[in-house]
Amino acid sequence: MNIGLYQSAAALSSLERWQDAVSQNITSAQVTGFKRRTVQVAAEAHGEILSEPGAKPDNGEGMPALFPQTRYSIAFNPGENNPTRRELDVALSGPGFFTVRKPDGNTAYTRAGELQVRADRTLVTAQGCEVLNNSGSPIQLSLEGGAIVVMEDGTVRHGENVVGKLGIAKATNPARLISMASGLFLADTGANMVPVEKPIVQQGYLEGSNVSPLREMVDLVNISRAYEANQKLIQSRDGIMQKTLDAVS
Repeated sequence: MNIGLYQSAAALSSLERWQDAVSQNITSAQVTGFKRRTVQVAAEAHGEILSEPGAKPDNGEGMPALFPQTRYSIAFNPGENNPTRRELDVALSGPGFFTVRKPDGNTAYTRAGELQVRADRTLVTAQGCEVLNNSGSPIQLSLEGGAIVVMEDGTVRHGENVVGKLGIAKATNPARLISMASGLFLADTGANMVPVEKPIVQQGYLEGSNVSPLREMVDLVNISRAYEANQKLIQSRDGIMQKTLDAVS
Protein backbone atom coordinates (compact mmCIF):
# COMPACT_ATOMS: atom_id res chain seq x y z
CA MET A 1 0.00 0.00 0.00
CA ASN A 2 1.31 3.46 -0.92
CA ILE A 3 0.91 5.48 2.29
CA GLY A 4 1.82 8.67 0.48
CA LEU A 5 -1.28 8.48 -1.70
CA TYR A 6 -3.54 8.21 1.33
CA GLN A 7 -1.71 11.03 3.11
CA SER A 8 -2.12 13.36 0.14
CA ALA A 9 -5.79 12.39 -0.23
CA ALA A 10 -6.35 13.17 3.46
CA ALA A 11 -4.61 16.51 2.96
CA LEU A 12 -6.98 17.34 0.09
CA SER A 13 -9.96 16.57 2.32
CA SER A 14 -8.61 18.84 5.07
CA LEU A 15 -8.01 21.65 2.59
CA GLU A 16 -11.58 21.37 1.33
CA ARG A 17 -12.92 21.74 4.87
CA TRP A 18 -10.66 24.76 5.43
CA GLN A 19 -11.91 26.29 2.18
CA ASP A 20 -15.53 25.78 3.29
CA ALA A 21 -14.83 27.71 6.51
CA VAL A 22 -13.06 30.53 4.67
CA SER A 23 -15.90 30.79 2.13
CA GLN A 24 -18.42 31.07 4.95
CA ASN A 25 -16.34 33.80 6.58
CA ILE A 26 -16.19 35.82 3.38
CA THR A 27 -19.92 35.57 2.67
CA SER A 28 -20.77 36.49 6.30
CA ALA A 29 -18.26 39.33 6.68
CA GLN A 30 -21.07 41.92 6.69
CA VAL A 31 -23.37 40.01 9.07
CA THR A 32 -23.85 41.82 12.37
CA GLY A 33 -22.08 40.06 15.24
CA PHE A 34 -20.82 37.17 13.09
CA LYS A 35 -17.90 35.22 14.57
CA ARG A 36 -15.16 33.96 12.31
CA ARG A 37 -14.89 30.21 11.72
CA THR A 38 -11.40 28.80 12.11
CA VAL A 39 -9.83 25.47 11.22
CA GLN A 40 -7.02 23.72 13.07
CA VAL A 41 -5.06 21.04 11.25
CA ALA A 42 -2.97 18.65 13.32
CA ALA A 43 -0.96 15.55 12.42
CA GLU A 44 -2.17 12.30 13.97
CA ALA A 45 -0.51 8.92 13.71
CA HIS A 46 -2.43 6.09 12.04
CA GLY A 47 -0.37 2.97 11.47
CA GLU A 48 3.32 2.63 10.68
CA ILE A 49 5.64 3.01 7.72
CA LEU A 50 7.99 0.01 7.49
CA SER A 51 11.17 1.12 5.77
CA GLU A 52 13.46 -1.79 6.70
CA PRO A 53 13.22 -5.22 5.07
CA GLY A 54 11.81 -7.78 7.47
CA ALA A 55 10.31 -5.18 9.79
CA LYS A 56 7.07 -6.25 11.42
CA PRO A 57 4.02 -4.00 11.82
CA ASP A 58 2.75 -2.96 15.26
CA ASN A 59 6.09 -3.91 16.76
CA GLY A 60 7.66 -0.48 17.06
CA GLU A 61 10.01 -1.14 14.15
CA GLY A 62 8.51 1.41 11.78
CA MET A 63 7.90 5.14 11.65
CA PRO A 64 4.45 6.55 12.51
CA ALA A 65 2.31 7.30 9.47
CA LEU A 66 1.02 10.84 10.00
CA PHE A 67 -2.28 12.03 8.57
CA PRO A 68 -3.85 15.51 8.81
CA GLN A 69 -6.87 15.85 11.08
CA THR A 70 -9.11 18.91 10.81
CA ARG A 71 -11.12 20.49 13.61
CA TYR A 72 -13.51 23.43 13.37
CA SER A 73 -13.71 26.14 16.00
CA ILE A 74 -14.95 29.72 16.36
CA ALA A 75 -12.97 32.87 17.10
CA PHE A 76 -14.96 34.75 19.73
CA ASN A 77 -12.87 37.92 19.73
CA PRO A 78 -15.20 40.93 19.38
CA GLY A 79 -15.76 42.87 16.19
CA GLU A 80 -15.75 46.63 15.95
CA ASN A 81 -18.75 48.53 17.33
CA ASN A 82 -20.02 50.89 14.64
CA PRO A 83 -22.34 53.83 15.37
CA THR A 84 -25.83 53.76 13.82
CA ARG A 85 -27.64 56.36 16.01
CA ARG A 86 -30.71 54.09 16.03
CA GLU A 87 -32.22 53.76 19.50
CA LEU A 88 -33.01 50.06 19.07
CA ASP A 89 -29.47 49.15 18.03
CA VAL A 90 -27.32 47.89 20.90
CA ALA A 91 -23.85 46.43 21.09
CA LEU A 92 -21.80 44.82 23.82
CA SER A 93 -18.40 46.17 24.73
CA GLY A 94 -16.71 43.23 26.39
CA PRO A 95 -17.64 39.59 26.92
CA GLY A 96 -21.11 38.10 26.80
CA PHE A 97 -24.12 37.50 24.59
CA PHE A 98 -27.65 38.83 24.51
CA THR A 99 -30.05 36.12 25.66
CA VAL A 100 -32.94 35.50 23.27
CA ARG A 101 -35.70 32.94 22.74
CA LYS A 102 -36.13 31.37 19.33
CA PRO A 103 -39.62 30.87 17.83
CA ASP A 104 -39.31 27.15 18.69
CA GLY A 105 -38.93 28.03 22.39
CA ASN A 106 -35.21 27.26 22.72
CA THR A 107 -32.93 29.78 24.42
CA ALA A 108 -30.14 31.11 22.23
CA TYR A 109 -27.38 33.70 22.46
CA THR A 110 -26.24 36.37 20.05
CA ARG A 111 -24.01 39.42 19.70
CA ALA A 112 -26.29 40.91 17.03
CA GLY A 113 -28.21 43.71 18.73
CA GLU A 114 -30.34 45.00 15.85
CA LEU A 115 -33.62 45.02 17.77
CA GLN A 116 -37.18 45.59 16.63
CA VAL A 117 -40.59 45.96 18.29
CA ARG A 118 -43.22 43.31 17.60
CA ALA A 119 -46.92 44.18 17.29
CA ASP A 120 -47.50 43.21 20.94
CA ARG A 121 -44.71 45.65 22.03
CA THR A 122 -42.22 42.81 22.66
CA LEU A 123 -38.58 43.44 21.83
CA VAL A 124 -37.31 40.98 19.24
CA THR A 125 -34.18 40.55 17.15
CA ALA A 126 -34.05 41.06 13.39
CA GLN A 127 -34.65 37.28 13.08
CA GLY A 128 -37.79 37.40 15.23
CA CYS A 129 -36.28 35.98 18.44
CA GLU A 130 -37.68 37.42 21.67
CA VAL A 131 -35.17 39.43 23.69
CA LEU A 132 -35.08 38.13 27.26
CA ASN A 133 -34.43 40.03 30.46
CA ASN A 134 -32.10 38.92 33.24
CA SER A 135 -34.92 36.78 34.65
CA GLY A 136 -35.51 34.91 31.40
CA SER A 137 -38.76 36.67 30.42
CA PRO A 138 -39.47 38.65 27.23
CA ILE A 139 -39.09 42.43 27.46
CA GLN A 140 -42.24 44.37 26.58
CA LEU A 141 -42.42 48.12 26.09
CA SER A 142 -44.94 50.14 28.09
CA LEU A 143 -48.31 51.37 26.81
CA GLU A 144 -47.46 54.98 27.64
CA GLY A 145 -44.79 55.17 24.94
CA GLY A 146 -41.86 57.55 24.88
CA ALA A 147 -38.18 57.38 24.00
CA ILE A 148 -36.37 54.08 24.43
CA VAL A 149 -33.17 54.37 26.42
CA VAL A 150 -30.79 51.47 27.01
CA MET A 151 -28.39 52.22 29.81
CA GLU A 152 -24.83 50.98 30.05
CA ASP A 153 -25.75 48.15 32.44
CA GLY A 154 -28.47 46.91 30.05
CA THR A 155 -31.46 48.48 31.81
CA VAL A 156 -34.17 49.41 29.30
CA ARG A 157 -36.32 52.48 29.92
CA HIS A 158 -39.38 53.33 27.84
CA GLY A 159 -40.44 56.86 28.56
CA GLU A 160 -40.63 57.14 32.33
CA ASN A 161 -40.85 53.37 32.92
CA VAL A 162 -38.16 50.74 33.41
CA VAL A 163 -39.36 47.78 31.34
CA GLY A 164 -36.52 45.36 32.07
CA LYS A 165 -32.82 44.68 31.98
CA LEU A 166 -31.23 42.88 29.06
CA GLY A 167 -30.21 39.32 29.87
CA ILE A 168 -26.50 39.12 29.13
CA ALA A 169 -24.60 35.88 29.70
CA LYS A 170 -21.22 34.40 28.87
CA ALA A 171 -19.99 30.83 28.49
CA THR A 172 -17.25 29.61 30.78
CA ASN A 173 -16.54 27.01 28.09
CA PRO A 174 -17.15 28.74 24.70
CA ALA A 175 -16.02 25.63 22.82
CA ARG A 176 -19.35 24.04 23.79
CA LEU A 177 -21.40 26.71 22.02
CA ILE A 178 -23.14 25.46 18.88
CA SER A 179 -23.15 27.89 15.98
CA MET A 180 -26.48 28.49 14.22
CA ALA A 181 -27.56 30.71 11.34
CA SER A 182 -27.81 34.52 11.67
CA GLY A 183 -25.18 34.77 14.39
CA LEU A 184 -27.08 32.68 16.94
CA PHE A 185 -25.50 30.19 19.33
CA LEU A 186 -27.02 27.38 21.34
CA ALA A 187 -25.44 26.29 24.63
CA ASP A 188 -24.53 22.62 24.53
CA THR A 189 -23.99 20.58 27.69
CA GLY A 190 -20.89 21.91 29.40
CA ALA A 191 -21.04 25.45 28.00
CA ASN A 192 -22.05 26.68 31.47
CA MET A 193 -23.72 30.01 30.72
CA VAL A 194 -23.44 32.51 33.58
CA PRO A 195 -24.63 36.13 33.84
CA VAL A 196 -22.15 38.90 33.07
CA GLU A 197 -21.88 40.82 36.32
CA LYS A 198 -20.98 44.23 34.89
CA PRO A 199 -21.93 44.34 31.22
CA ILE A 200 -21.20 47.37 29.08
CA VAL A 201 -23.98 48.05 26.58
CA GLN A 202 -23.72 50.78 23.94
CA GLN A 203 -26.99 52.13 22.55
CA GLY A 204 -26.93 53.31 18.95
CA TYR A 205 -24.16 50.91 17.96
CA LEU A 206 -23.94 47.55 16.21
CA GLU A 207 -21.07 45.10 16.44
CA GLY A 208 -19.61 44.15 13.09
CA SER A 209 -18.19 40.73 12.31
CA ASN A 210 -14.64 39.90 13.36
CA VAL A 211 -13.78 38.76 9.83
CA SER A 212 -10.96 40.40 7.88
CA PRO A 213 -11.83 39.83 4.19
CA LEU A 214 -8.22 40.47 3.14
CA ARG A 215 -6.94 37.77 5.48
CA GLU A 216 -9.56 35.33 4.20
CA MET A 217 -8.55 36.01 0.60
CA VAL A 218 -4.91 35.31 1.49
CA ASP A 219 -6.03 32.02 3.06
CA LEU A 220 -7.88 31.11 -0.14
CA VAL A 221 -4.68 31.63 -2.14
CA ASN A 222 -2.71 29.46 0.29
CA ILE A 223 -5.37 26.74 0.15
CA SER A 224 -5.29 26.76 -3.65
CA ARG A 225 -1.51 26.39 -3.72
CA ALA A 226 -1.49 23.59 -1.16
CA TYR A 227 -4.30 21.79 -3.01
CA GLU A 228 -2.38 21.97 -6.28
CA ALA A 229 0.81 20.71 -4.61
CA ASN A 230 -0.96 17.66 -3.17
CA GLN A 231 -2.61 16.92 -6.51
CA LYS A 232 0.82 16.89 -8.14
CA LEU A 233 2.12 14.56 -5.40
CA ILE A 234 -0.70 12.13 -6.07
CA GLN A 235 -0.03 12.23 -9.81
CA SER A 236 3.70 11.72 -9.23
CA ARG A 237 3.20 8.74 -6.92
CA ASP A 238 0.65 7.25 -9.27
CA GLY A 239 3.15 7.56 -12.12
CA ILE A 240 5.88 5.86 -10.07
CA MET A 241 3.54 2.97 -9.23
CA GLN A 242 2.60 2.57 -12.90
CA LYS A 243 6.26 2.46 -13.94
CA THR A 244 6.94 -0.15 -11.24
CA LEU A 245 4.08 -2.32 -12.45
CA ASP A 246 5.24 -1.99 -16.05
CA ALA A 247 8.76 -3.04 -15.05
CA VAL A 248 7.70 -6.22 -13.23
CA SER A 249 5.01 -7.28 -15.71
